[in-house]
Amino acid sequence: MLNIIGSRELTTWLAEHGISLAVSTYQAGKLLLVGTKADRGLAIFERTFNRCMGLWADAQTIWMSTRYQLWRLEDMGPGPVSQPEFDRLFVPQVGYTTGDIDVHDVAVDGKGQPIFISTLFNCIATVSQRRSFTPLWRPNFISKLVAEDRCHLNGMAMQDGSPRYVTACSRSDVIDGWRDRRKDGGLVIDVRTNQIIAEGLSMPHSPRLYRGRLWLLDSGNGYLGYLDADTGTLRRVAFCPGYARGLAFVGDYAIVGLSKPRRDEPSFHGLNLENELAARGASPRCGLQVIDLRSGDVVHWIRIEGDVIGELYDVVVLPDTRRPKALGFKTDEIQRNVWFDEEDRLQSWTAEG
Repeated sequence: MLNIIGSRELTTWLAEHGISLAVSTYQAGKLLLVGTKADRGLAIFERTFNRCMGLWADAQTIWMSTRYQLWRLEDMGPGPVSQPEFDRLFVPQVGYTTGDIDVHDVAVDGKGQPIFISTLFNCIATVSQRRSFTPLWRPNFISKLVAEDRCHLNGMAMQDGSPRYVTACSRSDVIDGWRDRRKDGGLVIDVRTNQIIAEGLSMPHSPRLYRGRLWLLDSGNGYLGYLDADTGTLRRVAFCPGYARGLAFVGDYAIVGLSKPRRDEPSFHGLNLENELAARGASPRCGLQVIDLRSGDVVHWIRIEGDVIGELYDVVVLPDTRRPKALGFKTDEIQRNVWFDEEDRLQSWTAEG
C-alpha cells in the first residue's frame, strides 16, 4: 500500500511559490505529480512508466527517461471537463527508442534538443533520427565507447544551454569497476576542459548550477553541498537522512529526493551514510526534503511509506502549476482524448467511453 504524507505547511509553501513537483520513482516505475488541492490538501497523482528516471521540465514540457525510451510529455491545458480540479494535463507526445542504455540525468540544450547521460555507455548523448543514440562526449579516461558502465557516469549540470559538469562514481576504465571505489572514488568533471575538479566524494549525484554555485548530492555520505571553486572541496549545507538523488531549486530552497538503500545491493553497503544515520539515531527514508539554503534547515518534507516505493531518482519543479495530471498507457484515456488547433485556439475532443 502506498502512503504519502507531507509536512503541515508544505502545500502552503507550494502555493506561495506557484509550483508543483514531478518525481520519478525508478524501481517502482511511477511518475508522481505533487500538487495542491483546492482545500490546500496535498494532491498526489501517479502514472506508471517502466523504470522512469531522469526528468527535465519547464512550464510546458516534461522530458522523462524510461527503461528503453525517452519521452516528451506536453501540457494540453486543464484536465477534462469532468475533472476541473487539474490545471495542467501532460500527455506523451513524442517517444524516442534508445534501447536499455541506462539513461540517468536528462536536460534540454540551447537548441531545444534533449541530451542525457547514458550510464551504461559512460557518455553524454542525444537522440538520433535513425539510431539508438548519438554520443557527444565521454571522460578522457574512458578508452572505449562500450556497454560496460565502467565509471557510473550519472549526473549532468547545464550552463548556457550545454553540459558543463558531470558526476561519476569513480575514474575506472574497466567493466563495473566503479563499485570498488564507491566509498571515496566519486568525482566531478568539467566537460569543457575534461579536467577533474573534485575528487574523494562518495557516489555523487545530481549536479546543478544555481546562483553561481555548483551544487550536488554526496549520496554515499548523505549530504547536500556545493563545491568551493578555489579548493574543489564540498561545502556541506545539510544532512539528508537517506540515499540522496534528485535535486531541484526554487527561490532560497533546494528540493532533495531521498531513497532507502537497497538491502540486497552490495553497492549500498558499507557507505558512510550508514554511520551518519546511526550517529543520529535515524533510519533511511524515502521521500523529499525542502531545505533552506540560507540555514541548511529542513523546512518541509514528504515521506513515502509502505512497500510500493522505496527509491526515487529525480525531482523537478513545474512552474506556474497548482495541480497537474498526466496521461499514461495503462488506461484508454490517451486514445479517447484528442487536441487540435483551430483558428488560433486549442480545441479538445473526448470520445464517449
